[in-house]
Amino acid sequence: MTLQQAWNTSFAASPQSAWRDAVRGMQEDVLFILAEDGATVSGAVWKTNPGRVVSVGSSQAEEIEAREAEWNVHEIWVFVDSAGTIQGWMKTIDLYRHFYQVYKERQAYYSLELETVFNTSYDMFYISDGQGITQRVSPSAERIYGYKPEDLVGKSIYELERTGVFRPSITRLVLERKEKVQVVQTTGLGGRLMVVGTPIKDEQGNIIRVVNFCRDISEERRLQAELEDARELLEGYKQELRKLSEMTAKEAGLIYKSEAMKQVITLAGKMAEVDSTVLILGESGVGKEVVASYIHQNSQRRDKPYIKLNCSAIPEHLLESELFGYEKGAFTGATKEGKPGLFELANEGTLFLDEIGELPLSLQVKLLRVLQEHELVRIGGTKPIKIDVRIIAATNRNLQEETRQGRFREDLYYRLNVVPVHIPPLRERTDDILPLVIFFRYRFTKKYKKEKTFSQEVLDCLHLYRWPGNVRELQNIVERLIVITDQDVIEAHHLPEMLHYVQPSATKVSVTDILPLKSAVELLERQLLGMAKEKYGTTTKMAEALGVDQSTISRKLGRWKL
Repeated sequence: MTLQQAWNTSFAASPQSAWRDAVRGMQEDVLFILAEDGATVSGAVWKTNPGRVVSVGSSQAEEIEAREAEWNVHEIWVFVDSAGTIQGWMKTIDLYRHFYQVYKERQAYYSLELETVFNTSYDMFYISDGQGITQRVSPSAERIYGYKPEDLVGKSIYELERTGVFRPSITRLVLERKEKVQVVQTTGLGGRLMVVGTPIKDEQGNIIRVVNFCRDISEERRLQAELEDARELLEGYKQELRKLSEMTAKEAGLIYKSEAMKQVITLAGKMAEVDSTVLILGESGVGKEVVASYIHQNSQRRDKPYIKLNCSAIPEHLLESELFGYEKGAFTGATKEGKPGLFELANEGTLFLDEIGELPLSLQVKLLRVLQEHELVRIGGTKPIKIDVRIIAATNRNLQEETRQGRFREDLYYRLNVVPVHIPPLRERTDDILPLVIFFRYRFTKKYKKEKTFSQEVLDCLHLYRWPGNVRELQNIVERLIVITDQDVIEAHHLPEMLHYVQPSATKVSVTDILPLKSAVELLERQLLGMAKEKYGTTTKMAEALGVDQSTISRKLGRWKL
């Protein structure tokens, strides 16, 4: 029953000056005496006892429960609406009776809810008394322990622990430690439970109940194993994606066949998956910028800015403003609006700093602060600006030697050298030369609309040349030959002069200087063994390729310490 259903609506009201006359002919159960303002109830008179004025409390219905401490101050309580109009009334004793019934109904409802949770929960509740005697167990005990609740109630947890129903007994641990305990428990069926044991104490601090909440984590362990399998499968997919990335790398200008470059691209693919600073090392023209672009395009930042800066191409006095920007009026010639630097323009993206070894020492300090603090201050400014930029740096210098010579900060070197990626020169990965020639031939014949092909002799010459300028030099040579050669087939005599000295003989062995015959044989033997080892890996395959016994290969490798 609601409060509105319980209150009495039999009442009359009278001003303070006329209540005695009003009470004589009153038919209602009670007369409320109104104060001079005509709204406040100052007292009440019972129909059955008109000579006695009783105290009256006033409240809105939704507030009365919260004012329980005030109930016994008054004999009657009136209930008013938001405008102060009386809606009904109750004797205080009836108010207590009403809410007592409400509390009983709530308690019964809550008990029903708890009982439903107790009996239907997938997890298990296990309740014992202060002596460790089982009082109640939820039905899920049959699935978890293999015993029905009625088989456990009344049993000592010490006895159940000894017989192997569960180990350890969490109730025993709670009684011993006199505090809440959380422990993994093993069941007699081989399952594993995560059990939280909570003590309930009386006013003297004695434990009268121990309530255990038990969750079966055996399934979670199985799911954990499945998760590990899924992770391994995911790693397999990642490897396949890397292979796919290698297959489609031509679109990014990555042309390679050698094992050395495969390792470089594999490492670059791994770096694309994380956000670490990358330092790309290698001679001029090996493709450092191409690898940097590949890392960005395959990273989470692929849709964000990718800014490139060659540190050697900008004068020192302009380099600082290019990198860090400047505030308006920072120096003579500065724009009125100021200008953001490349770090700000690359925010949330990638900044590629090529030829980082050329960066002046004065700017190396500021770059180090950006890498450490992820913030910068513009020239002429005082306010730090937070940035989120991934740095990829590249150099053809030996930065370790530069640090020893004092031309490069050691702390900046170690901050940049988180993951070094070394790109070998083209002369050390000759397997890449012909694929690159084919790629550049296709690009430039399409660009200049000239269909050209290379003779086999030209391809052999290109393959044997040392390429001191690396891929950039190869690209330039191919472009030059496509542009200036009139014939459809490019022959050896069309090659630049420096390539004439490497024209191959029929024996594939080239002699460019006079040396003792024994030394020449030893030099050739070492070169052949080194090439065969790099290409085939095992002595068996090396012996087969070189036409000798495996023991001969092993002996000669030992001789030359290869």
